Amino acid sequence: MEYPGKSWGYPRRGNAKGIFSELPNNEPDTPGGSAVFHVASDKQIRDGLVTDVYFERTEKILRAKGINRRVRAEFMTKSLPADWPWAVFAGAEECLRLLKDLPVEVRIMKEGTLFGPYEPVLEIEGKYLDFGKYETTLLGFICQASGIATMAARCRHAAGFRQVLSFGARRMHPAIAPLVERNAYIGGCDGVAVRLGADLVGIQPSGTMPHALILLMGSTVAATKAFHEIIDGQINRVSLIDTFNDEKIEAVNVAQALGRDLFAVRLDTPGSRRGDFVKIMEEVRWELDLRGFEHVKIFVSGGLDEYRIQEYNRFADGYGVGTAISNAPVIDFSMDIVEIDGRPVAKRGKKSGRKHVFRCGDCLTTQVLPAGREPLPCNCGGELQEILRPVPARGKLAESLPRPREIRNFVIKQLEKMGPSFA
Repeated sequence: MEYPGKSWGYPRRGNAKGIFSELPNNEPDTPGGSAVFHVASDKQIRDGLVTDVYFERTEKILRAKGINRRVRAEFMTKSLPADWPWAVFAGAEECLRLLKDLPVEVRIMKEGTLFGPYEPVLEIEGKYLDFGKYETTLLGFICQASGIATMAARCRHAAGFRQVLSFGARRMHPAIAPLVERNAYIGGCDGVAVRLGADLVGIQPSGTMPHALILLMGSTVAATKAFHEIIDGQINRVSLIDTFNDEKIEAVNVAQALGRDLFAVRLDTPGSRRGDFVKIMEEVRWELDLRGFEHVKIFVSGGLDEYRIQEYNRFADGYGVGTAISNAPVIDFSMDIVEIDGRPVAKRGKKSGRKHVFRCGDCLTTQVLPAGREPLPCNCGGELQEILRPVPARGKLAESLPRPREIRNFVIKQLEKMGPSFA
């Protein structure tokens, strides 16, 4: 018997080779890359092979006509997702690594800077044909990275002092897992789950235990004891307590089994079983405290975002946030020419000319002004500084880039000035 979709290449039942015999071979099908996975290589990106085709056609026309004018182009967004009042600028390092060997002048906000609509985050000045083909790539670098970092920062801000871990790499293509984890970390997450992402930011990966371990071991207590017996003692013992039985019963069971060695219990209760989830956490906390296990923390995961975090803060000590961070809304940046051969010019809806972006270091109030204009004194009395700053000359753009931990600390310091509101 054949599958109905035989014309799609499905095999007969029992075919040892199966559908994999129908897949194309792994020979490169585009210059400088491999067809093994559906991702672009570094070389393909640098060669401009992931640009929108109309930029390729523009380049062809300009070269045919002998036109290569000096332009100033800026990157900014006119709005933020869900009317967010601020976002976190991320992706700067990849932009600088792409631009470092090009004959262009660059001004850019420090990675991790909080920004708002109509605030240029990146400016490039040079001959259009020297960088125009990278518009798609540069936007891709900052649109997604900034969205991930922003959602991580919103979760960080909502959680306050409580721990926030990034659990979202499984929701995205594995090729970009390091990107997801890096930007989740610099946005404020305390840890990330994937080893390659943790290596990228210079920390140890974080995680607890999966339901698979408990199912295979046969009970939550057995799995927790095995974890305690085998896994390095420097790793916190966090028991997942929602697999078989009521959460408060399992919490007491594992606490009695491990005693002072149990660091936390994790509730990953499915939505169909949650009911009043705050009440479930309250019961767990009550039963643990009643039996002298006040030291055991409550860690929550599953379907979390910044609003759920605020709701759960009363009883939760930490959070594992997945899809909300990894699948965060992208920041809708655009690149627009604002000057040609030194003359201010821009399309409709854009303000032409070179700009200054002044930021108060105390209250974070921002003023965007035409070049040469001085900012008005800030109402709070704080000092205003230009935050769209030039980077070193050609060939040195990517030198002295801040470490991920430095960027994360910078983000958190800004969040501390935002007050309790994050919405």
